Amino acid sequence: MAALLVLPGPLAVVAAVVAGLLVWHRSATWETAAARRRRQRLGDDLPHVVDLLASCLAVGAAPADALARVVPLLGDPTRGELAFWVGRLTWGTDAVTVWSDLARHPQLGRLGAALRRAAESGTPVVDALDRLSEDLRRQRRAEVEERVRQIEVRAALPLGVCLLPAFLLLGVVPLVAGASLHLLGG
Repeated sequence: MAALLVLPGPLAVVAAVVAGLLVWHRSATWETAAARRRRQRLGDDLPHVVDLLASCLAVGAAPADALARVVPLLGDPTRGELAFWVGRLTWGTDAVTVWSDLARHPQLGRLGAALRRAAESGTPVVDALDRLSEDLRRQRRAEVEERVRQIEVRAALPLGVCLLPAFLLLGVVPLVAGASLHLLGG
């Protein structure tokens, strides 16, 4: 609509069609608020899940048993996501297959990759999970710091828009009015 109002004639129609196609293409990739909250919650819970799994594994539990013990302690949506993988293990699916499939999960993939490597090689997984937990915490901290920096930048424009009229009305207008009265009166 803006292109039709601003640009002349046939150029406006072409610009409007191009703009409409770009917006339509871009909006197809937008994430819903519910999906964003779910993804955020899974990311927030993952370091805790890894810590709990490492604790269970440190006392001698098998990875599948450890995961089965950890899942009931979690909140949604993490419980629901991991319950699916526990169900597959309970029904007898090969652990390497389950961990390989979990490694392709968008949020829980790093956990699956660590468990898959341990299952394939037979090495202890506790050290790998401890490193993963630290890495996840470091990554989460960096993401939070980045969001804080973005808030600072995003707050500058509205703050400027709010303060500029006050500055003009309280600082510039009285100065100009006083100067013009002084010049006209004297």
